[in-house]
Amino acid sequence: MRVSMPDDKIPGVYADFVSVWHTNDVFTFDFAALTRPVSRTSGEDGPTVAQAQAQVVARVRVPPSQVFEIMKALERQLTAWEQETGRRPKPPKPPDSSAE
Repeated sequence: MRVSMPDDKIPGVYADFVSVWHTNDVFTFDFAALTRPVSRTSGEDGPTVAQAQAQVVARVRVPPSQVFEIMKALERQLTAWEQETGRRPKPPKPPDSSAE
């Protein structure tokens, strides 16, 4: 397959996280970038809650048949990145239980 890319798409866009959801016919990836620093506040029931404001910078809709290929490609690239850098991505921090 030959794929071309318009010049204005070459730089790409930065995203801090992605939200994934689906319907019967399509998987949707909403890539979002933080618009303000994360703030921490006390929740209504006591624990500290992290709040972030973000804006979707790209929405990508993919047929279900391609999701398996995306997962395999991500696994290959993550393994290569780990071998090249000697690092593993940090897992998300668990909720702060000391605030309870």
